[in-house]
Formats: sequence, structure tokens, C-alpha cells
Amino acid sequence: MGNQSKKLAAVLVGMAAVILVGQVGSVRTYITEIRDGPGTQNAFDMFKEATGEDQLLSAIRDKAAETKIAPVNARVDRVWKAIPGYNGIEIDVEATYRKALGGTLNTKIAYVYRQTVPEIQLKDLGAHPIYRGNAEKPMVSFMINVAWGNEFIIPMLDTLDAEKVKATFFLDGSWLSRNEELAKEIQKRGHELSNHAYSHPNMSRLSTERAKLEISKTQDLLKEKLGVENHWFAPPSGDFNQQTVDIASGMGLQTVLWTLDTVDWRKPSSASVVAKIAKNVEAGTLILMHPTAASSGALKGMIDSIRAKGLTLGTVSETLSSERVKGSAVE
Repeated sequence: MGNQSKKLAAVLVGMAAVILVGQVGSVRTYITEIRDGPGTQNAFDMFKEATGEDQLLSAIRDKAAETKIAPVNARVDRVWKAIPGYNGIEIDVEATYRKALGGTLNTKIAYVYRQTVPEIQLKDLGAHPIYRGNAEKPMVSFMINVAWGNEFIIPMLDTLDAEKVKATFFLDGSWLSRNEELAKEIQKRGHELSNHAYSHPNMSRLSTERAKLEISKTQDLLKEKLGVENHWFAPPSGDFNQQTVDIASGMGLQTVLWTLDTVDWRKPSSASVVAKIAKNVEAGTLILMHPTAASSGALKGMIDSIRAKGLTLGTVSETLSSERVKGSAVE
């Protein structure tokens, strides 16, 4: 008798013995036990080697090949500059097979998924501004720049709470130094806090030392007053140059701007703001606003129009991460 036949015979004899004494109810359960038991990995491998992959494992492998979505690398776009990558997703064949072995022959396979990370991440691209998230990721963010407009902050927070939406507030340092309690209220509501320089300057016109000071003063305040580890820098008025981006990068910050502007400082009607967002928003959009009457009045309508397009709202960090949006896996 050849080695293969001996291996198969040994495993089948073991199965028969166990089934006869009622210790296991099915071959699948037995396979699981001999595979997972201490020192029995070789027995399982012998079974596969002797009989070939069973139909269950083969079906899972076929489904995995059919549904696999490859990750998307981060890249530098000619227009949009740095664009983050997006994780892929695939069936974890091994985990799915192990899970399926515990069911009956008629149990529907419950696939186990895992995300696959891009080879090139946003952090690998170097010092570039960021204007949007990945177009494959169905998430958008509200960027709320705060240097004035205190009377509209609480109403906006209340709307965000009611809609279960988290935004990213970019705080002017001089505002933060005067409004620590209001900043803590924003933080208490679960929103992300980031850096909007200290005195709302045009960053491109500053010397290197002054530009560093503008960013570092607010970074220090966020840490000291709120315990925030800052990750993003939003240049006031969207004014910056490569020096600005390099300085921020040297401080561990990525420079982020916007995809779509409410232009709420011009005092448009709230209805026109909603209409603009509804028409132009798409996956990866970063929406700029301020605590103004226009944006406060438009906030609920903006949220509704974004969700009507099948998009999810998240913070800037969430939108610019490569993590897949929950519920977007292949089922």
C-alpha cells in the first residue's frame, strides 16, 4: 500500500471509530476537531492531501475570487493634489471555511471578510495639499472653520446631534484662547478639532518663522486646553504656498482644503446653500462652512441631500483614511 493510501486509511479508520462511539455527529465536526486539536494539524492536512479539497472549500475559493475588490493606492493628482487610497476587501477563505465547518450541510455560508491595505498610503506621498477624499469611498465631511460666529455654534451642534453626524471644526487659535468653554462644548459633542492657524493670516505672505508660529501656537493650545493631538491644518481663507505645506508637514500636520465651498460668508440664503450642495456633492467631498446664519439654517437640508445620494457623513480623518465605509463590503 502506497503512502497516500496509508494516510487515507488512517484518517478514515479514525473517523469511523469516533462516529461509532457517538463523539461527533458529522464528518465536518470531526475534521474541525482533528484540525483544531493540539498536535493534529498534520492529520487535517493528510485528509486534504488524500481526498483533495472538498466542495465547500472549493465553493468558498470560487466566491472569493469572484468578489475580491483590490485596494486603490493613494496618488498625487494634477488637479486635486494628494488623494488618499482606499482599502480593498476580500473573503477570508480560511476563516470562512473554519466557520462553515461548524454548520450543517444546509446552512448558508456566512462569509468572513477582511480589508486589504493599499501599497501606497497618503502618508507616503510627501508634502502635498489635500482637497478631497478618494472618489471610491462614499463618505463626505463638513469642515467648519471657526474664528467668529459664536451665536450659531450651539444651534449647529444641536442639528448635528439630532442627525447623529460628526464634523471637523478647524479652530482659529486666538478664538480658542478666548472661547475655551465653547471649544470644550464642541469637543464634548464628539466632534474632531483641528488647526486653523492663530490669527487668521494669509499664510503665503508670511516669513518662515511667522508661519511656524501661527501653526505651532494653535497646535500647542489644542494640546494644552483640550488634550487634542492635532493632525490637520486648514489655511485661513485657503491661502497657502508650498512653504506652508512643508512647514505643516514638518510639524506632523497635513494641509487640508475643501472640495466644495458654501461661500456662507457672503450671506446667501440657506435654500441656495442646500441646492448647491445637493447638486455638486459626491463621494470624497470636503464641504467648507462657517458658523453663520446661512450654514446653520442649511445644515439639516445639506445632511438630507447628502444622504439622499447614498453618501455617509464622517469627520475629515474618517473621510481621508483608507478604511472602507461600514456596510460597503461585498455581501
